[in-house]
Amino acid sequence: MIHIYHGDGKGKTTAACGLALRMAGHGGRVLFTQFFKDGSSGEIVALASLPTVETRHPDLHFGRYRTLTEDQRGQLRTCYRAYLADILAEAEAFDLIVLDEIVSAYNYHVIDREALLDFLRAQGPRRELVLTGRAPAPELLALADYVTEMRKQKHPFDRGIIARPGVEF
Repeated sequence: MIHIYHGDGKGKTTAACGLALRMAGHGGRVLFTQFFKDGSSGEIVALASLPTVETRHPDLHFGRYRTLTEDQRGQLRTCYRAYLADILAEAEAFDLIVLDEIVSAYNYHVIDREALLDFLRAQGPRRELVLTGRAPAPELLALADYVTEMRKQKHPFDRGIIARPGVEF
């Protein structure tokens, strides 16, 4: 089935990690992929140590989309389209595929949106798929079986406290 964890609150990636851990605990093969992240967060490091979990992130890390130049956005598009194509080509080997921040990649049009939609339509009934990010498009929500929104009510960042290792990443 297809799961979407979205919203402006903390916990989208953490929820995806929890499901990956649960699947690995039952011997399932997990592919945990990330967009817009460099793969250095604590939970990804821990998941990568599990024998049935494979973690991936793009070779190039671009930072926040809003701060990129048009040239950098073109590089990002090229990188992310190839990255997603590789993930989709290897899907058969996994019981759970997490596409962390794919919603943002979809919203910014830096992936092949039709390829993702076709994949979701075809693979959703065959394996568990998790999409995370903010403001999922209606067509993504329509394909989902589970939709969970994380809503921020209060966060230390609002008081100027930066992200802390082991808590936010």
